[in-house]
Amino acid sequence: MSKKKVLVAMSGGVDSSAAALLLQEQGYECDGAMLKLLDGAGAEEARAVAVGLGMKFYVFDETERFRRDVTDRFVAEYCAGRTPNPCIDCNRCLKFGALLDRALELGYDYLATGHYARVEYDGAAGKYRLLRCADRRKDQSYVLYQLKQHQLSRLLLPVGEFDKPAIREQARRAGLRNADKADSQDICFVPDGDYVGFLRRSGVELTPGDFVDENGAVLGRHRGLPCYTIGQGKGLGISLGRHVYVLDKDPAANTVTLGDNDRLFRRTLTACAVNWISGVTPTAPIRCTAKTRYSQTDTPATATPLPDGRLQVDFDEPQRAITAGQAVVLYDGDAVLGGGTIE
Repeated sequence: MSKKKVLVAMSGGVDSSAAALLLQEQGYECDGAMLKLLDGAGAEEARAVAVGLGMKFYVFDETERFRRDVTDRFVAEYCAGRTPNPCIDCNRCLKFGALLDRALELGYDYLATGHYARVEYDGAAGKYRLLRCADRRKDQSYVLYQLKQHQLSRLLLPVGEFDKPAIREQARRAGLRNADKADSQDICFVPDGDYVGFLRRSGVELTPGDFVDENGAVLGRHRGLPCYTIGQGKGLGISLGRHVYVLDKDPAANTVTLGDNDRLFRRTLTACAVNWISGVTPTAPIRCTAKTRYSQTDTPATATPLPDGRLQVDFDEPQRAITAGQAVVLYDGDAVLGGGTIE
């Protein structure tokens, strides 16, 4: 019986390199691939690891699709007063869209990535499940909530069974050159963290406007809506004699509302572009846990599918700084139920 063939998405980091190593040890026939997403982005590190593991290595140029589906959308969302999560868009359109399509076209059985999450087949339900990884501190299931059944059926996530120290140790034992490479913390196309600078380089004109309080009284001047996000309390450039936070942004009036921290807490949100991992929309409200940011701990909530395909989430306890453009992700224990984009 021939070995199953896997195309491993490689970034040059230790996680994706260890994914290839682990799958080889499990008996899969592996090759590596990298998506070229930015002009000038190199593939030398990933190629060197792939060659060292005896694998073929592909580079697929997806700069145009990345610009259209990720960076252009990032700019448009900020201009509309929202705070997007471009990693989620990239996963949906590029990693588990374009790259998975390439893998299947080339005759591979599976695509693998270095994400810290797990895929499991539930035989009783006849469905694939997306699960959190073994190490909750590294879990990346939040950014994978848009995966669908056909994608999960072709996806391997080998590092999800391990914690990060164990992955680094496996890489060291195999002599991988990037075993101790630091994790990237930034958005890939904003490596210096200056997203406002990126927006300006993309042609966005920052239009100053008024800081206002909740009654509409003018408190001062802001630099432009994209410079601020809900919950922000630093870098506002205004002194009111007390600590204030961004409560709201109004693109139509070009105002930023400031107020006290306790005004940031809300129990309810609605979300659009909803994905249910099972492929089936629940017919009644469900009890679950949910979170509205990657770094949060999920908390108890009730999720109610709405007739128009959107989703309402009611938290048991008020949540701080629920932000339009971010994702709300629903869990049942370790299983990801789905999620959507916060409106």
